[in-house]
Parts: sequence; C-alpha cells; structure tokens
Amino acid sequence: MGLEETKRRKNQSAGKKQIAILPTMIAALSGAFDDISKAIRLHRVWIALAHEDIGDQHRRTTLGPLWMLVNYFAFVGTFVFVFVTKDAINPSYIAYVAIGMLVWFYLNETISVSVSLFQREASFIQGTTLPLFVYVMRLTMQCVIRAAYSMAGCVLILLLSGYGTNMNWLFSVPGLLLIILATPAFVVVFAFLGAFFPDSEFIVGNMMRVGMFFTPVFWVYSGQEGVQKYAYHWNPFTYFLESVREPITAGTFPMHALAVTGYFCLGLWALALLLLGLYRKRIVFLI
Repeated sequence: MGLEETKRRKNQSAGKKQIAILPTMIAALSGAFDDISKAIRLHRVWIALAHEDIGDQHRRTTLGPLWMLVNYFAFVGTFVFVFVTKDAINPSYIAYVAIGMLVWFYLNETISVSVSLFQREASFIQGTTLPLFVYVMRLTMQCVIRAAYSMAGCVLILLLSGYGTNMNWLFSVPGLLLIILATPAFVVVFAFLGAFFPDSEFIVGNMMRVGMFFTPVFWVYSGQEGVQKYAYHWNPFTYFLESVREPITAGTFPMHALAVTGYFCLGLWALALLLLGLYRKRIVFLI
C-alpha cells in the first residue's frame, strides 16, 4: 500500500504541475498577441523606419538602393557563368539558379541579421515603450524591400534567358506568401537566440554560409545518394526554395513543398509566440 500511495501522490503532483503550466502558456500567448496587435496598429512607424534604414544604408552612393540589384546580378552571374556546367546554357538551369538565389538571399539575410536585432535596437528598447514586435516588423520590412530589388533582377534574368512568362508563374505566389508570413517568426526566434546567447551571431553566420552548399540553391538533385540525398530531403530550406521555383522551372503546382513549408511555418510561429509572450518584458535585462 505504501508503494501505491507514493505512486498516486507522484501522479497527482505531476498532474498539478501540468495544470499550473497551462495558465502560464495561455498568459504568454495572450501577451504575445497583444504585443503583435499593438505593433500592427503602429504599422506607419515601422514602415517609415524601414524605408529610412534602406536610405541610410545607401546614402551618398551613386546607385543608391540599386546596389542591391547589382549584387544579385553579380552572384547569379558568378554561379551560372563562372561555375560552368553542361546545364549552364540551359534557360531552365538559369531560372533554377536565379530563383534559388532570390529565395536563399532573402532567408539568409533575414536569419543572419535577426540574431543581433535586439542588441542593435537596445537603446530604443530601453528608452521607449514601443511594442517589441515593432522592431521585428521593422526588420521584416527591410528584408522585403531588399528582396523586391532582387525579385526585379530575377524576373529580368528569366526574360533575358529566353524563359518566357506563363500562367504557371502564379503558382509561385503561395510559396512567396508563406516565406513572407514566416519572416517575422524567423526574426523573433533568432533575435531571442542572439539575446540569450551572444555567441550565436557568429555560429549562425557560419552555419548559413556553409548551409548554402547543403541547400539546392545552384546544384540540382537528380536522385543522387549520399550527402546530397539527405541535404535535399531533410533540409527545410529546400522546400522554401522549391515552393517558389518548382512552378516556374517544372511547371507544376508544388503541393508537397507547400505542405512541408506550411507545417514548418506553423511550428516556427508557435515557438515565436511563446518566446515573445514569455520574454518580451524581460528583454531589457538580456541586452
């Protein structure tokens, strides 16, 4: 009887702990949604700040923000024409690389820059009462503006390479929208990671540089075995790329890629909301 009584008490104790966690989670989610709603109402603030940031980054330059377009052309040209392959003259391969670079640059910049977000905004966070999500959307808007220049370059490359427009291009829109929808969640997760672990700025930066070669940005997966097989199928970035690229290069609706990307976004947003709800008021003590 003594052993059974001990087990019963342990089960009761575990049940009470689980019940105690539930209100905390609900309060955290409520706080996160409150912070987000306040930030959305201040959309003019973070949109204006994002445009100002883009202007400041290219102030006194001859081309201004057009340098972002030049950088995109330089990278795509390097991978298509310098790393010459038998497919390099194939318009389909040029489209493959151009779209892959567009999506990868966006994701790479979003993640790499997010890690140090709260440190960069420390003076504003400590000196104002703006919702924390305002800074998240400020960076999100910056990344979207930058991507718009790269997208213009991508479309131009597709047209110049003889890869004509067709209705299949519209199938890329859901993939693009999912990527944009996931951006604030990426920013929140990696910004808190940088706040908790300052060394993660260098770790994440190095991982993203190496990750480019483990992601089918410029190499084509054709059923190979070994590292490429796992790098293609188990890399979440693969599905972000394919959800945008597959409709244009293969002419098919990327159902599988969109499904995987959608589930990944849901998990990422769940984590982001918990972090925002639990630590948004404590961030001043972490930076």
